[in-house]
Amino acid sequence: MGLVVQKYGGTSVGSIERIKNVAQRVVATKKRGNQVVVVLSAMSGETDRLINMANEIDLEHNRREHDVLVSSGEQVSISLLTMAIETLGEKAISYLGSQIVIRTDSDHGRARIMDIDGSRIKNALDSDLIVVVAGFQGVDANGNITTLGRGGSDTSAVAVAAALSADVCEIYTDVDGIYTTDPNICKQACKLDKISYDEMLELASLGAKVLQIRSVEFAQKYGIPIHVRSSFSDNQGTIVCKEEEGMEKAIVSGVAYNKNEAKITICGIPDRPGIAATIFSAIADKGIVVDMIIQNISAEGLTDLTFTVPKLDYDLALTSLQEINQGIGARDINGDKNIAKVSIVGIGMRTHANVAGRMFAALARENINIMMISTSEIKVSCVIVEKYTELAVRVLHQEFELAEETKNES
Repeated sequence: MGLVVQKYGGTSVGSIERIKNVAQRVVATKKRGNQVVVVLSAMSGETDRLINMANEIDLEHNRREHDVLVSSGEQVSISLLTMAIETLGEKAISYLGSQIVIRTDSDHGRARIMDIDGSRIKNALDSDLIVVVAGFQGVDANGNITTLGRGGSDTSAVAVAAALSADVCEIYTDVDGIYTTDPNICKQACKLDKISYDEMLELASLGAKVLQIRSVEFAQKYGIPIHVRSSFSDNQGTIVCKEEEGMEKAIVSGVAYNKNEAKITICGIPDRPGIAATIFSAIADKGIVVDMIIQNISAEGLTDLTFTVPKLDYDLALTSLQEINQGIGARDINGDKNIAKVSIVGIGMRTHANVAGRMFAALARENINIMMISTSEIKVSCVIVEKYTELAVRVLHQEFELAEETKNES
């Protein structure tokens, strides 16, 4: 007998018919001799509906009360699924995050899980119950309801799996696995059978939206395999797991893109110790996360500094820099919101030369100019003009032979 944690997203439970379909899947898993814990998101569109109601009252509404409101969506879905499971002859019980207990910090709207007491779930499983848990939510040390942010149900599911030492965490979505790139952009994209935690972390951080990055971090830390698969078919999906022998044969595993970044350049700043600290402290004080950073070689005691921030934070970042400019003495501060980041990811890069060169040459053949470059051991990212994003993705997918037919030939 295995212990399986299954997570179903909003589209998977978006209607009563779909909830009944999920119930059949859950019961089938139980009948195969497994203990089953199910983690659910709210029904599709429900969280947005609740947020819109809150905004109609006050755009600057209380964050604690916001969490109380939006966490109610999962309460609806877990109770409906529990009822549906019981109509199929199995016993089930639902729990809110505060009932099991999923303990978090007090950062409302983006709380982080501190620990989970799995005893209540284990007792229910020992009583032959299917346990249905509300994802996306927890409770802080003061008993306040908290939420984990967008995609938080993925993190809830993997954290529960870790607390229970589950054999696998199955993430059911509206796609049937992890693809070499976005199939909506590149028709030749193909589904990966397996991908390493490190590659998935990079892809998630670079714009791939299938898994929330914190869920992958949890899985890697506790060694929990994640099986990403579709709730609308019985096909095998993609296993996210520890690096295995043979994975490095593929130089590049995937191509990711992100159109949600903006570029800021500070020109003519004094090249002296402490200037960069002043600049990025001012940005951090506004809660803005900086991604890529490039500083030019100093000339006549002055240098230029370019970095990227989320597009939604662009205006706030510019304002914060203008506020400190008297202190840093920059000649000019400008920016560009019409950019995108395209990236290649693969653990095979560790042992193959000239991967970056091939990437740059492929983009150059299409006259796509590179504004910024960032690398790690298993990824190369380039900032380009946004209108060339789709072309860049297709070109890189072809360059690194990621299409199914190309793989079969090699």
